[in-house]
Amino acid sequence: MQPNLFAPTTVGTLTLANRMVMAPMTRNRSDQAGVATSLMATYYAQRADAGLIISESVPVSAQGVGYPCTPGLFTDEQVQGWCRVTDAVHERGGLIFAQLQHCGRVSHPSMQAHNAAPVAPSALKPDGQAFTYAGAQDFVTPRALAVEEMSSIIKQFQDAALRAKQAGFDGIEVHAANGYLIDQFLRDGSNQRTDGYGGSAENRLRLLMEILHAVCAVWPADRVGVRFSPENTFNSMTDSDPLAHFGYFIEQLGMLNLAFVHVLEGDMMTKTTRLDYRQLRGRLNGLYIANNGYDLERAKKAVSGGTADLVAFGLPFLANPDLVARYRNNLPLNEADQASFYGGGAGGYTDYPLHETASAV
Repeated sequence: MQPNLFAPTTVGTLTLANRMVMAPMTRNRSDQAGVATSLMATYYAQRADAGLIISESVPVSAQGVGYPCTPGLFTDEQVQGWCRVTDAVHERGGLIFAQLQHCGRVSHPSMQAHNAAPVAPSALKPDGQAFTYAGAQDFVTPRALAVEEMSSIIKQFQDAALRAKQAGFDGIEVHAANGYLIDQFLRDGSNQRTDGYGGSAENRLRLLMEILHAVCAVWPADRVGVRFSPENTFNSMTDSDPLAHFGYFIEQLGMLNLAFVHVLEGDMMTKTTRLDYRQLRGRLNGLYIANNGYDLERAKKAVSGGTADLVAFGLPFLANPDLVARYRNNLPLNEADQASFYGGGAGGYTDYPLHETASAV
């Protein structure tokens, strides 16, 4: 029998109501201390019919913050804020993983303690601008991390993983995509180190593997996922051979018995896809979540055809809290309001209407 997008499935010891995943989407709705709000609890609870919710990016430390009003997991107050969210999701019968993030070089001194330079694998300034409390400001040249600082980065992720457990999350996803710190180590366009954390694909993978071993000391491996974006150029990222490099990375992660590998397929910036993601899927011993521009028909084909075990949806879930019911019943979708994506209040966040037919099903 072919897998079905709407049929229950398992991720490790968790039973998911369906194979539809709510993708992580930064919405900049926390308070300035990085504490999740009651409005955020409403937002996530509205979408708890997803088989799994992956939270917006959660900074693992003050050093890891790169954007205003992003909800962290490095203070007790932040843990309490996220408890409101996880409780609300669980009351609706949903499951939610925290996506743990360190922004690395795409932060800005104004977001750092003592106006410090952001950190990165190499002192390479990305193109573009950072979004700060004072508005858009040019990226700066980051400071290359010393080898002896890697243990601190690893501990930041491990501590955040522990706080995610205290906050009531069902698991975590390590954000190794979209030009943030771990991705900066993985891709050779941003990593020009000549020590044990640079050069070969094995060395560039080292920090991620060390982080995974550390967080798997807190969580069972089957409650830990990883997100990759092999060819995404967002945040000024490049790689000389993404198919070979990420094929190797995915093979190595397959040995860890993780919950899943979540892959952003293609380039968010150019809206193109050059890689054969079926090849990457074929090198993974484990569950594969496909992401990036999937609609209902494409998602159903991916799951039934075995090119994905689950499919993550971003904008459709943003604009349609009842997306599972809408897709199941082939109902029309709300359009997403791009002007309200980042920051603000309930408008464009918790006020998207339910479909009358979907809410009655």
